[in-house]
Amino acid sequence: MSKYSRKKIYKKVGRLIRRKGLEILLIFLIVIASFLSGILFNKLNSLEKNITSNSPINFVSSEDLSKIQNKVLKDKYIFKIKWGDLGKRMVEDGVIDKVKLAQAIGGEDELPKDLDKYFTGDQNKIEVNQGNAQFWVDVLWGLGLANKNKILEEGDMMMEDDASIFASTGGWSLGAGDPMDHYSRHSYITLSEEQQKTVSEIAGSIYRPCCGNSTAFPDCNHGMAMLGLIELMVSQNFSKDEIYKTALAFNTYWFPQTYLDSALYLQKNGKDYEKVSPKELLSENFSSAMGSQTISEEVGQVQWPAFGNGGSCGA
Repeated sequence: MSKYSRKKIYKKVGRLIRRKGLEILLIFLIVIASFLSGILFNKLNSLEKNITSNSPINFVSSEDLSKIQNKVLKDKYIFKIKWGDLGKRMVEDGVIDKVKLAQAIGGEDELPKDLDKYFTGDQNKIEVNQGNAQFWVDVLWGLGLANKNKILEEGDMMMEDDASIFASTGGWSLGAGDPMDHYSRHSYITLSEEQQKTVSEIAGSIYRPCCGNSTAFPDCNHGMAMLGLIELMVSQNFSKDEIYKTALAFNTYWFPQTYLDSALYLQKNGKDYEKVSPKELLSENFSSAMGSQTISEEVGQVQWPAFGNGGSCGA
């Protein structure tokens, strides 16, 4: 082959390589561009979802929020639960120190008259509202802690053989002496064997958003307070439906954010909060810490009229 022919071939090969190289480079750039555009699309889509879920009113009008809120938060409830002289007896036994209680609730040494009446004489009804929600957490906490019951003596509270390690026991500071001096020591509420079974059944199905446990494991103040309420109502032969309804009323004052969000969640899923059974609303799916958090994430951040620009105002 002549020198001229070889040069000609080299030039053709060079041109071919350059042309193919450009084509390969172009293909490479197209692939990179497609990859980057995909990432950008996903980022924008994710950002849009976050903006939607974190919208202050979550695309629900303030008028609709007010309607939902009125279904959940009532001005007050009056229950025909006989309180009798329980308050007086708990003070006499040192379970509750009225001065400590008054200071914890309002910073004063004396309770206001509308609350002090539960310690001075027989009361045949109980009123609960947003203003006295903390009072009932504390008083029922003392009752649940002190009243002798199998749940405290044989249940999960004793799984470590030391019930003093929990917030509901070690955290009780509104009485005289050591909290464990009163733990399941006083026979304020006497239950039959059948009534005890009912207490255990109901307690095991009522949860609270502050933790993942049912009332059958009352390791916090709200759990212990709910146990006291259940024991009291079962002893007075209230029906299970009445007890669940009452328990939900107390919980809505103690954890308003949870039940407002639940009502909005239900509406978004075509259900009416007022038509859902209290037992279901108190279940693990709605009222446990995990259930409540899941629903809160579903509805996003909502500015409920009851809270203004602040957060939940529970007890």
